Amino acid sequence: MRLSLPWATGLVAVLLNAAACQRQVAVTTPTDTITGTTGQPSTPVPTSKNTVTPVPAAEQPAFDTAPRPKWLEDKIQQHLQAQKANPPIHIYSYRYEGQKVYFETAPCCDQFTNLYDAKGNLLCHPDGGITGRGDGKCPDFGKSRTEERLVWQDPR
Repeated sequence: MRLSLPWATGLVAVLLNAAACQRQVAVTTPTDTITGTTGQPSTPVPTSKNTVTPVPAAEQPAFDTAPRPKWLEDKIQQHLQAQKANPPIHIYSYRYEGQKVYFETAPCCDQFTNLYDAKGNLLCHPDGGITGRGDGKCPDFGKSRTEERLVWQDPR
């Protein structure tokens, strides 16, 4: 005996409904105050106070107006000829361990930043990498640096 498709579909629906009724399946929500599951509405009542304390915008560092060394100008030209990074590259100057140094930000995630001395020699990678702590050769750079100046940022 073959059943037609509409009749068979209806039979399946009746059987499933009967099985659900026999098991006494009931649907309740966590906010159902009749059964007392929580007794609290799921959405809190708005408060009259701000729940987030506004943070003032960070101060922008002073711009470094000192003449740039040739090696640094060349590095800036390399960045301008390359594809724009996201976030944009920034170069800062600092005073670190008694000397002027240049800090170059990384183009993106998990990449080392670079710290150069005034002659363009790579001193270390202060941060970045998989751990975010750089190469460990200048772990105190973040705390010891002073006289922050913005030398260059990618204008694109």
